[in-house]
Amino acid sequence: MINDIISAVNDFVWGPIMLTLLVGTGVFLTIRLKFLPWRNLGYALKSVFKRSDPKEDAESGEGDISPFQSLMTALAATIGTGNIVGVATAMVLGGPGALVWMWISAIFGLSTKYAESVLAVKYREKNANGEMAGGPMYALKNGFKNKTLGKVLAFLFALFAVLASFGIGNMTQANSISKAINGTFGVPLWIIGLILTVLVFIVLIGGIQSIGKVCGTLVPVMAVFYFVAGVVVIAMNFANVPKGLADIFSMAFSTQAMAGGFGGMMITSALRYGVARGVFSNEAGLGSAPIAAAAAKTDHPSRQGYINMTGTFFDTIVVCSLTGLVIASSGMLGTTDAAGELLTGVDLTKAAFASVLGLPGELLVTIGIMLFAFSTILGWEYYGEKSLEYLISAPIASKIYRIVFSLVVFVGSTTTLEIVWNFSDTMNGLMAIPNLICLLVLSGDIAKECFDYQEGFIVPEREARKNTKA
Repeated sequence: MINDIISAVNDFVWGPIMLTLLVGTGVFLTIRLKFLPWRNLGYALKSVFKRSDPKEDAESGEGDISPFQSLMTALAATIGTGNIVGVATAMVLGGPGALVWMWISAIFGLSTKYAESVLAVKYREKNANGEMAGGPMYALKNGFKNKTLGKVLAFLFALFAVLASFGIGNMTQANSISKAINGTFGVPLWIIGLILTVLVFIVLIGGIQSIGKVCGTLVPVMAVFYFVAGVVVIAMNFANVPKGLADIFSMAFSTQAMAGGFGGMMITSALRYGVARGVFSNEAGLGSAPIAAAAAKTDHPSRQGYINMTGTFFDTIVVCSLTGLVIASSGMLGTTDAAGELLTGVDLTKAAFASVLGLPGELLVTIGIMLFAFSTILGWEYYGEKSLEYLISAPIASKIYRIVFSLVVFVGSTTTLEIVWNFSDTMNGLMAIPNLICLLVLSGDIAKECFDYQEGFIVPEREARKNTKA
């Protein structure tokens, strides 16, 4: 009974109204910022891959970790099972066209992610340990003129984030790892859970510096590893790519509608599941990634805003697209297993990679899930810890949280608790409400920072390059 109620609430939270608000906020911010997040995407990508200068880093402003490590921590939390399992599920439930709507949500999500990160850096504070603390809760508290409303919304966001961290950022990821290893190698769940718990605790005990270093190494390696393998599969199935792309674009705007519209409006299943899985994967608008952005060493909020917005590009435009094209070109979409059940989720992705690589392809997906999910656990621990820190300022609370979070990894590895997962999924969606209110109310602050950085940094840099070439 309770699970049915939570499931109903969850369906509403991740339903058409919320998804419209998430994408609509991105559209509004894109226009308000005069499309600068789009126009400066190239600049943002160059900033990510710019070689780090220790002297410049030391003079770049206050912060705990480098801008690159901040981005990798945010990517660690977003590039997870959703990129492997979520894409496959969206393409089964919404058809191949769901991929197009994932792209559309990501394009507007660039502006949302930029705006979130700008506010996080602008309104961040130093905690009792001298570390940076920021995110939607601090933007709400420090940026709102109505302090009472700001503090109430900040409290709700932090509470939702703490609760979500144990489920969507911990138990579901740990369970994905244990199932993948158990199914492929037959290792007992309790052994997997024990090893995973110890590994997580070893990283977490070092705080954000430790998380940043691990994610800064693990995320690029796993992303390149998965990308190369995906390209190989697509290349081997290249004869099927034209048809796969034709299906993706033709079915994205199919007139076949599904129930669940609002205000009498019907929406296609491709749109519904494409946007839902896209937002779920890149987290643009949920308010999670800005918590990592606030820890970055930077001299201007917009600089980190541009760097962190590339997370949406890498997550959805690159990784999710790769998974989608692998599935579309493999011919596995719509096939069934030995029991006659339609292939979906991780089984579909495994079958797609195995269509060319055989057993090594299935192993590759298993390893991908292990690495992606492990990094997600680390990234979400930081989000949860910083949110708890806002609620309880005592340093001991964070230390206790790290221990409890690590122990919950064991529970997630060995137990399937559907009611807990649905509840945490709901909390994850509810985080977006105070965050979207924050973005809309403080859109003037975001625009000011955006235009100031454009005139004070980007334009002069471009002029200097032109003069150098001349």
